[in-house]
Amino acid sequence: MKDWDASDLPREKLLAGGPRTLTDAELLAILLRSGSREETALDLAKKMIPIIRNNAPYCDARDLMPFKGIGMTKAITVMAALELGRRLSMPQQSGNSPIRSSRDAYDLIKTELEGLPHEEFWIILLNRANLPIRKHRVSSGGVSGTVVDSKLVFKEALTSLACSLILCHNHPSGNLKPSNPDLQLTEKIKSAAAVFDIQLLDHLIIGHRDYLSFADEGIL
Repeated sequence: MKDWDASDLPREKLLAGGPRTLTDAELLAILLRSGSREETALDLAKKMIPIIRNNAPYCDARDLMPFKGIGMTKAITVMAALELGRRLSMPQQSGNSPIRSSRDAYDLIKTELEGLPHEEFWIILLNRANLPIRKHRVSSGGVSGTVVDSKLVFKEALTSLACSLILCHNHPSGNLKPSNPDLQLTEKIKSAAAVFDIQLLDHLIIGHRDYLSFADEGIL
């Protein structure tokens, strides 16, 4: 890049016109800082962008390190930037705001579940005023499912003295249709919750920037 006009260099271009004037590759080149002996950081970034788009926001070091000039440090830098961007893009929900709808619950949990390449199961625990006490990951599995031990669900609910709870899990495929195991687990937890005077308010399936609510669909 040393032979280029200064106005074409990504850092100088950003300072002159702001980050919005840069292409995706130019922004990535700033993170990389340097390329290899054969190509500039910008040339390298142009090759990497399609791979990152296909795997974002959860790009793995194994996706990046095959590129010549990308070691562990640069891969971690890119992964950290992607995660920061993902978190900052999500609206923040105050823990002092009651959950009044499935949308409220979705806004609270989606930062944990959207975009994951594997399935996870979480619960949102609420007090009598429907204020979130906390959210808790119960299990993490593979691309097609995760094993949920209902005893762990109620351990957390009872320890937190929760009056109600919301079940949440993601479908990495983006398909929001509940499976038979999803329906069976929901019914099992709903029946057991009644024994402890805990109300099951909803079960959310999180997809790609969308969700399905069992309560809204009338299948709770």
